[in-house]
Amino acid sequence: MIKTEASKRINKLKDQLQEIDYAYYVLDKPIISDAVRDSLKDELEKIEAEYPEFITPDSPTQRIGGKALGKFDKHKHKIPKYSIDDVFSFDEVLEFDKRIKRFLSISADQSIEYVCELKIDGLNMSCIYKNGLLVKAVTRGDGVIGEVVTHNVRTINSIPLKIKDTSDLEVSGEVFMPTSSFEKLNKDQKKKGEPIFANPRNAAAGTIRQLDPKVAASRDLDNFMYSYDGPHQFATQEEVLKELINLNFKVNKHWQKINNIFEAQTVFNDFLKKRSKLPYDIDGIVIKVNKIEYQKKLGRTAKCVRWAVAYKFQAEQVTTVVESIEVQVGRTGALTPVAHLRPVQLAGSVVKRATLHNQDEIDRLDVRIGDTVVLQKAGDIIPDIIETLPKLRTGHEQKFKIPTKCPICGSPVIRKSGEVAYYCNNKKCYAKQQESLYHFVSKKAFNIDGLGPKILDQLQKADLIKTPADIFKLKEDDLSPLERFAEKSADNLIVAIKNSREISLAKFIYALGIRHVGEETASVLADYFGTIDKIKKTTALELQQVSDVGPKVADSILAWFFDSKNLELVADLLASGVKISNPAKKISHKLDNQTFVLTGELKSLTRDEAKDKIKNLGGHVSSAVSAKTNFLVAGENAGSKYNKAEKLGVKIISESEFLKML
Repeated sequence: MIKTEASKRINKLKDQLQEIDYAYYVLDKPIISDAVRDSLKDELEKIEAEYPEFITPDSPTQRIGGKALGKFDKHKHKIPKYSIDDVFSFDEVLEFDKRIKRFLSISADQSIEYVCELKIDGLNMSCIYKNGLLVKAVTRGDGVIGEVVTHNVRTINSIPLKIKDTSDLEVSGEVFMPTSSFEKLNKDQKKKGEPIFANPRNAAAGTIRQLDPKVAASRDLDNFMYSYDGPHQFATQEEVLKELINLNFKVNKHWQKINNIFEAQTVFNDFLKKRSKLPYDIDGIVIKVNKIEYQKKLGRTAKCVRWAVAYKFQAEQVTTVVESIEVQVGRTGALTPVAHLRPVQLAGSVVKRATLHNQDEIDRLDVRIGDTVVLQKAGDIIPDIIETLPKLRTGHEQKFKIPTKCPICGSPVIRKSGEVAYYCNNKKCYAKQQESLYHFVSKKAFNIDGLGPKILDQLQKADLIKTPADIFKLKEDDLSPLERFAEKSADNLIVAIKNSREISLAKFIYALGIRHVGEETASVLADYFGTIDKIKKTTALELQQVSDVGPKVADSILAWFFDSKNLELVADLLASGVKISNPAKKISHKLDNQTFVLTGELKSLTRDEAKDKIKNLGGHVSSAVSAKTNFLVAGENAGSKYNKAEKLGVKIISESEFLKML
């Protein structure tokens, strides 16, 4: 920044800060968060430090003179670890309460009991006990597969190595680093000349993944437990917490049972004031339905449980400057504007970019290149630009518009009816092909170890791969001459590709990158059709029979398989040695074309066992009751699905009738 620009920027910042301070200190009507004010003041201090000749008395800055492991083993969770939705306002909390009541068919004026627990800013951990002994500790991972970190968890003094209950059970909770331990750790890191940690959560995560347990033992981690999965049944979350205490697990003492949702705001406000005095970091409260019976009825969505919500404190905010805006092209051809920012520290990490989503969002915020903007980040989510500060404009800011031609291939850009996004109209656009390859090898698809974006880019530039099928045609001799590829690394990649050739039908469908077909839909399609050939030959009428597949998804699937190039890709993949392991074969066709929905508690078999039996006999299982449902299997304490089935005239059968049918 040159001298004249610095002078202008200082004056703009001083004016803005003076306006903020007047509203806050004189009128007692804040117009902006403390975090934003601090960010602006920090910028002012830095510029004044560089150009001290511009410091004036009216500047706001002048008001006050075990044995180390070689690797981590993987562990599949017995019950998947689902997320909890985040909310940031009490209106959203009230909407959560309304959803609960609608789902349970409870009147709006009836109160529901909840339990409020502090949301500890740490990492989820599951501890598995057998015969009363701690045998395994596992991280959350991706919710399905976690890493075994028992050697480090054993060093946490607050986690018992032995409990008085000799049943096989699993408890879950949060591992964290107390603030005092975090401060001590960073002091030690500085003395050693090693990098310091951004925040206690990062420090805890880094500690738990140490291969040497001696390192973990020296860093003083702690924990709070809140979940139990074992032989004993409990009526409420309150009873679960009391049982954990009884078993000598450490439970946060600040949990509270509340009689209605309105009391949650009191709990929230109370800890908003107390959070700075706590010896650990929290970022809000978790509100859970107290009755376990209700929790079971509410169940989950594809990603989150329905019976709990995380009511979080206001997200951290800072200001920075938009230095440029570029457009990225995704695998579907969608153009996404991304703001390149002046680097700024936010929520424990340096942020340099933020998505602007689409042109409508840019217009709504009136974001311009050169603008000072307010950046917000809650937890681990991608940072968002939530506001511009137009009073800091110099007149040199530039408005931005999505280009009329693709920035990668120069083809025309179109906007489809009813959509906010713009798309590149060229099916052969390099960016589409590139992003499709990234998607194809990703963890949820073929999961080819060692084949990341940089290697894929290198292989594309060397003209070794154009389509996903080309990956399986690579040979060690193709890789060895390339930069960064020694003989061993080339051999390792070829082995990884070979090992990935066998894949489930659900993952294969997902890897194809069909628009609107995510993991859940891919799984439903795999279960319903059983083979890729049947999906290729499907019709609009047949897709309408598939639960969870709406008109938009059906149209997208049909369009994808109608394209001869896509059919060639599937054939090429199979010819290249890809082997699809189809879902379990049906024992018979007794339940062909019959759709079942399960509700309530089954006594003679688990929900998963019931689903498997239906599928093995040719039937289909759906999570929601609709006009397409043939049978509702009603166990004990059936929920709102029962009422909906009655209204739609769906045949309702008992567990005994269901077993006779099987």
